[in-house]
Amino acid sequence: MPYFTEQARTYTECMEKIKARYGSGVKVMLEKTVRKGGFLGIGSHEEVEMTGTYGYTAPPAPAADLETAKRQVLAAAGKAVPETTMQAVLKELRTLNEKIETRIEAPPRSAEQTEHPSLVKLEEDLVQNDFSPGFIKTILDRARKEFPLEELDNYEEVQKRVVPWIGERISIYRESEPRPGAPAKKRPRIIVLVGSTGTGKTTTIAKLAAFYGDRTEGIWKKQVRFITLDSYRIGGKQQIEKYGEIMEIPVSSVDSYDMLRRTLSHYHEGVDFVLIDTIGKSPRNLEELGKMKAVLDACPSGRTEVHLCVSAAVKASDVRETLKQFEPFKYRAVIITKLDETGRIGNIISVLAEEGKGISFVTTGQTVPSDIEPALVVRLLMKLDGFTVDRNALADYFSSKDGM
Repeated sequence: MPYFTEQARTYTECMEKIKARYGSGVKVMLEKTVRKGGFLGIGSHEEVEMTGTYGYTAPPAPAADLETAKRQVLAAAGKAVPETTMQAVLKELRTLNEKIETRIEAPPRSAEQTEHPSLVKLEEDLVQNDFSPGFIKTILDRARKEFPLEELDNYEEVQKRVVPWIGERISIYRESEPRPGAPAKKRPRIIVLVGSTGTGKTTTIAKLAAFYGDRTEGIWKKQVRFITLDSYRIGGKQQIEKYGEIMEIPVSSVDSYDMLRRTLSHYHEGVDFVLIDTIGKSPRNLEELGKMKAVLDACPSGRTEVHLCVSAAVKASDVRETLKQFEPFKYRAVIITKLDETGRIGNIISVLAEEGKGISFVTTGQTVPSDIEPALVVRLLMKLDGFTVDRNALADYFSSKDGM
């Protein structure tokens, strides 16, 4: 069964967009309000988001009805007729049109409508959590295969079994540990954050500095440096410089390949981490993305990690487009930002699973240096809406995956 998700400013606009794109054979299953746009919560606005199914084919109207209507219209057009007769023709045409629309809107009975109620409820819960159609199909196919009929009667147990299946699709990125006996690295580890405008890269950079620098009682156990490429956005450079001032971390601003190469060459022994903040770019602006990549090519490949920041509060199609367009940067993992701004994360779990991308960190607010944590399967599963989640059981089940 094909699904759609569309957004617009109002209910009417959203329905018009859906019918224009998918035809009138649609069925809305979920409607909610989401926030779009803005920066750091300023200037955002609400939109209506609808999720549902489409593709119903209405049976043709009975030929006799259409022929009768056709003859009456032609007769009315070819000669003068009494007003009462014309009104009767128009009424019959309206009735016929209503019948056709009803056939389009009401899907014919199918095998899915005869499924066990627990499978129907499971599909509804997955849709409610914004999982993609492909992800939902995979889960339902597995449920049909693995659940005996008698076990399906207990939906709570069905949920408990399905939640770990969702977790199995989540990939966690973990930094590789140095080999025992390997010589200590004398050059800093370079971490680059890329992503679309408004995903919170600069704030995340500051949080990572605190995480990696391990500051205790005002003393940094690891030495960290900031580099910013964001000298064009209003307030972009000033924001990271302010973080640098507060956190007592030096900040360098560069805007070319040569400047970045020279700046990195100054960091040898004594510096453990170099964190690079980049310009927020629309994934559709391929020319600007290409220019930014040309600058970042100055980073030595052997000790540079690129992480892609993706907001949890965007729809699945936007996540998929972002992953695709930033692929040339060869990012190692995804940082999910703004996890606190949405109650449903099936969209991002689905797309990352389908694209085979691992998650390195999640951010849960604007507070620096806190509100960041290494990604954990259990942490993400706890965000599922309407599912029974046994945290302790899941922690045991995913202990090796979460490194606990």
